[in-house]
Amino acid sequence: MDIYGIEIVSRLLLGSGKYPSPTIMTEAVVASGTGIVTVSLRRESGTQRSGQDFWAMIRGLGVRILPNTAGCYSVKEAVTTAQMARDVFGTSWIKLEVIGDADTLQPDVFGLVEAATLLAEDGFEVFPYTTEDLVVAERLLEAGCRVLMPWASPIGSGKGLNNVFGLRTLRAHFPEVPLIVDAGIGLPSHAAAAMELGYDAVLLNTAVAMAGDPVAMAGAFAKAIEAGRAAFLAAPMEPRDMASPSTPLIGKASLE
Repeated sequence: MDIYGIEIVSRLLLGSGKYPSPTIMTEAVVASGTGIVTVSLRRESGTQRSGQDFWAMIRGLGVRILPNTAGCYSVKEAVTTAQMARDVFGTSWIKLEVIGDADTLQPDVFGLVEAATLLAEDGFEVFPYTTEDLVVAERLLEAGCRVLMPWASPIGSGKGLNNVFGLRTLRAHFPEVPLIVDAGIGLPSHAAAAMELGYDAVLLNTAVAMAGDPVAMAGAFAKAIEAGRAAFLAAPMEPRDMASPSTPLIGKASLE
């Protein structure tokens, strides 16, 4: 999988929040096999560099860091956070979130497009957290984004793929654009379903971090994503309205 010119082996992206301890988070990252870990810069200080021990631990995992503008509700706030992230981590990658609703954490797609435009013009490589809306997707690509991250369902809800039709349509409409399902994944089966639709990767956090055994769950998601991708490449059978016998009727013994 190629993202902004970087070849990524694992199709599972993992968040770094909500884990019971830093040790468990580290073990879960290793068990997942991920090559990309997201980190939130919402409360990071660009001058005092607070939280550097945590960031150093993330760096020590040997994974690529994808800073996140989580918790930003305005364009200005998101752009400022992204600029701070670039200063702290020395990367032009940014997962862009501009939240529009506090209850669902649904993206403010108008602010998202505006912020993506500003950041792309400033040299950022933007990973926009968006909806499955085709028009918004077009605007984000026009803004300079080369990857899209539509939600499956509200962040942290664990509900899985709420709009399979919309996600399938988005995939069909943009066959060459890297698409990563982000938010709402709760079970490995949800991740496998996303991959079976032809999505390139899945980003999740809560489903692993809040599991009874985060390390085991990380491993389960890694296997599910691998299975879902393999199933997509194998060209699954189309669903049928009528039954179709698996045993041929020709040559069946006659009792008459």
